[in-house]
Amino acid sequence: MATLPKISPCLWFDDQAEEAARFYVSVFDDAEIDMITRYGEEGFEIHGRPEGSVMTVDFVIGDQRFTALNGGPHFTFSEAVSFQVFCEDQAEIDRFWSALSEGGEEGQCGWLKDRFGLSWQVVPTAMTAMMRDGDPAGVARVTEAFLQMKKFDLAALERAYAGGDAP
Repeated sequence: MATLPKISPCLWFDDQAEEAARFYVSVFDDAEIDMITRYGEEGFEIHGRPEGSVMTVDFVIGDQRFTALNGGPHFTFSEAVSFQVFCEDQAEIDRFWSALSEGGEEGQCGWLKDRFGLSWQVVPTAMTAMMRDGDPAGVARVTEAFLQMKKFDLAALERAYAGGDAP
């Protein structure tokens, strides 16, 4: 058995854990399903799940391990927790935005919800560098620019940072 990380997110689904995990590993390179566990007859009076149905799906994206749990309709996702996807260029931003938002909902400032209701932020790594640079005027221009965007436009952010026209 592989060494388990100290912390690993567990994502609670009603009954779409396997579908969601398969979707996520299809979106990201270097991702795979690690293990699927199934409900047994034990504990049926508590979990109410049919014997043999999927209980958990362990999957890995890059070096990050996740567990998707079919736990029932008791809990749902909110924007209080999101996953950030850092992108090197506009093509990567476009690819992740398109794949993750399909069947979901586009939000402001690089945020979206996927078709399962999980929140993601698709963020250019260059923007992170701009925001950390320490130039208050550049940070203000980038902030003003990104507040007007749904999906980030890297070229427009770079123009804003340099003092050119924002989107």
